[in-house]
Amino acid sequence: MSSMLIAALLSYLLGSIPNGLWLGKAIWHTDLREHGSHNIGATNAWRTLGKAAGISIFLLDFAKGALSVYLGSVLVGTPAFMIVCGILAIVGHSCSLFLKFKGGKGVATGLGVMVMLMPLPALLVFLIWLILVKLTGYVSLGSIVAAACVPLLAWLMNYDLPFILFGLLAAVFIIVRHHSNIGRLLNGTESKIQAAKR
Repeated sequence: MSSMLIAALLSYLLGSIPNGLWLGKAIWHTDLREHGSHNIGATNAWRTLGKAAGISIFLLDFAKGALSVYLGSVLVGTPAFMIVCGILAIVGHSCSLFLKFKGGKGVATGLGVMVMLMPLPALLVFLIWLILVKLTGYVSLGSIVAAACVPLLAWLMNYDLPFILFGLLAAVFIIVRHHSNIGRLLNGTESKIQAAKR
C-alpha cells in the first residue's frame, strides 16, 4: 500500500511541474501566461519564445508522463497501476499543484504516458498529429484527432480492456481541455502554428 501511495503521489507531483512557466521565466524571462494563448505548454512556447523553447518544453512535459509510468512499474509493477500513474501525471499537468490547479492541456505528457504503455499506437498517434499539423497548420486539430484515435488504435491492436479504457479516458480529457480551440476552429479564428523568431 505504501509503495502505491508513493508512486501515485510522485506521479501527480511530476505531472504538476510547470516546465513551460518555470523555464520561460528562468531562461527567456517571459511568463507564458501573459502571452499568446496564455497556456504554459509547448505550442504557446513555440509561438511566443521560439523553436528551442517549444521543443525543450515539449520534451520535458513528455518526460513527466513517461517517468510517471516508469515509477508505477518500478514501485508497484502491475499494468493497471502503471496506467493509474500515467493518468495522475496527465491530471497533474492540467491541474497543477503549483498553479492553483490550473495548467496545460496534457498532450505532450499524455504522449509520454502512451509511449510507455502502448508504444506502437503512440507512434501512430504522433504521426497522425504530425501529418495534420503539417497539412493544416493547426496544432489543436492535430491534437484532438490524434487523441480520438488512441482508444480506437488500442482496440484494433488487441490491447487489454484497461489500456482501451485508459485511451478513452485520456482522449475525452484532452478533447475537453481543447473546448475553446474547438470553438475557434469552428468559427475560423484559431491561430496556425508559427515559431517566434528569437
